[in-house]
Amino acid sequence: MNYCTKYTIAGIVPMRHYSERVPGKNYREFAGKPLFHHIIETLLDCPSVTQVYIDTDSPVIIEQTRNLYPTVVVLERPEHLRDGSVLMNNVLMNTCEQIRADFFLQTHSTNPLLSAETVERGIQQFLKNFPAYDSLIGVTRLQARLWDAVARAINHNPAILMRTQDLPPLYTENSCMYLFKKETMIRKQNRIGERPLLYEIPEIEAQDIAGELNFKVAEFLFNELHPQPWYQRA
Repeated sequence: MNYCTKYTIAGIVPMRHYSERVPGKNYREFAGKPLFHHIIETLLDCPSVTQVYIDTDSPVIIEQTRNLYPTVVVLERPEHLRDGSVLMNNVLMNTCEQIRADFFLQTHSTNPLLSAETVERGIQQFLKNFPAYDSLIGVTRLQARLWDAVARAINHNPAILMRTQDLPPLYTENSCMYLFKKETMIRKQNRIGERPLLYEIPEIEAQDIAGELNFKVAEFLFNELHPQPWYQRA
């Protein structure tokens, strides 16, 4: 059953022109095309996403989007929100104020392995359970022995050496996917509501490019998952 037929869902991708840890990463070539192209095409392939928006201050991204993705709406980020220290919730608030939609789905260009099928499945799972859950967070399962800074065990008993796969799972927020209503954003100044659904994303799809090593690892994995035909290889 498709739960999205009565809702409009805006897909949002915020991107800055400058990147401190990986210079120009949003439009740097990744597996044969600029990095941000991958997530844009993922959102365009999601049946439930009714409109895709890019929030950016980058002339490179603006030009490429208008030339290659004419159905995508570009929102130019105002000057006071362009600094890297600006909180993402402030950026999202500005974006949401310009868009009319029932729900907002936010992701990042730095999640190029995230598939349209995974995004679509998350949307359907959330809407099936709405309003019991008021927002969705993409997470990655973590089963490991964790310690705090003063060597106290957090999630296990050191005297009982359980196998890590038998530990109760914890979850890390992977920044791949958020789904929320504008009312939640306005009321809480946050994309996460009081009753978020933790949506588990396959670890291989949850690669987040934060540094140069992440970029290279993600590109390697992408090429392993999406090998080029022999006649297209260099």
